[in-house]
Amino acid sequence: MTTAAILANPASGKDIRRLVAHGSVFDNQEKVRMVRRLLLGLARTGVERVIYMPDAYGIVPRALNSIEVPLLVEAIEMPVANSQEDTIRAAEIAETLGAGVLVVLGGDGTSRAAAKGTREVPIMALSTGTNNVFPVMIETTVAGLAAGLVAANRLPREATCRRACLLEILMNDEPADIALVDAAVYTDLFVASRAVWDMDKVPRLFMTRAAPEAIGLSAIGGQLTSILPGEPRGLALTLAAHNGGTPVTAAIAPGMFATVHVQDMETMLPGRVFAVEESPCLIAVDGEREVIVRRGQRAGVRLSTDGPLVVDIRATMARARDARLFTGPANGKNNHEKRRGS
Repeated sequence: MTTAAILANPASGKDIRRLVAHGSVFDNQEKVRMVRRLLLGLARTGVERVIYMPDAYGIVPRALNSIEVPLLVEAIEMPVANSQEDTIRAAEIAETLGAGVLVVLGGDGTSRAAAKGTREVPIMALSTGTNNVFPVMIETTVAGLAAGLVAANRLPREATCRRACLLEILMNDEPADIALVDAAVYTDLFVASRAVWDMDKVPRLFMTRAAPEAIGLSAIGGQLTSILPGEPRGLALTLAAHNGGTPVTAAIAPGMFATVHVQDMETMLPGRVFAVEESPCLIAVDGEREVIVRRGQRAGVRLSTDGPLVVDIRATMARARDARLFTGPANGKNNHEKRRGS
C-alpha cells in the first residue's frame, strides 16, 4: 500500500525568538490549512494511506474535518511527549511502516529531529518554523503532488531526491548529535533560552551550507561564500573575541542582525575533524543549545555526506512534466478518479 507520512510540529514557529526578535507566529490553524491542501495533493498521485504523528492539538484530524479524500488516514501509535522526541520516534516508526516519503512541517530543529529518526525515507521539509534554512517555503498543494509522486515511486529516486550533508558533533571521538545546517560553539554555560543570541560568546561556527539570502547563523558564512545544499563541503569560521579580522553583518533571526569579526575561514571536507578547543562550553546545533562539553571532555565537529534524503520539489515537478504525468489520458487526475470508482 502506497504510504506517505506527515509529521507536523505543533510547537514550531512559537518559540522565545518571537519575544526577542520579530518573527511571525505560525499558528496551528494555519498548519491545519496547510495539511488539508497537502492531503488533497497526495490524493491526486496514487497515495493510498497517510500515517501521521499524533499531537495534542490534533493538526491532521482537524485538517480532515472539512474535506473528503480517498485516503486511509491513521495516527502512528506512539506516546506523545510534546518534545522533539515525538518527531524522532514518529520518523523511526514511519520507516518501519513502509512510508515512502516523510512530509515534515516545522523549522530547522524539527527537520533535524526527523533526520535523527531516519536517513533513508525521503524527507520533504516545509517551513513553519523560525529560521527556515533547511525547510522550503512552497504552496503545500504542489508539495502534496511532489510528495505523492515520491511516495508512489512514480519517478526515479535519483531524479527526485538528493542526499544532504550534516555535521556530526563528536564527544570523546564518538558521535553525540547532529546538525543539518550549522553548529556554534558557545562559551556561556548558563542556558536562559535554547536559542543563540550573544555572538560575542561564539568563538567557532560550522555550517553545511551558506547563502547570502539565508537567515540564521549560516547567513554569516553566506556573506563570505556560497555553499549549495548537498554540496560535499562545509565551512568553519573562527570568530575574533574583539575587533579584528573581517567584520561581517548578517541577519541571524527575523528582524535581528549581528556583526561579527571573522578571523579565519576554512573549508570543511568530509571526514576531517575540527577540534573544539573551548572547554567547558555548549554546542548549539541548528540554532539551539543542545550539547554540553564539560571540562576535560574532547569535542569536535565533522562534516558527513551521509545526511537524510531530501525531496527536491522543483526537480520532481519538472520531471513529472517531462514524463507527462499530469497531461493526457493517463494523468494524475484520471488515475485518481478511476481508483476512487474501482
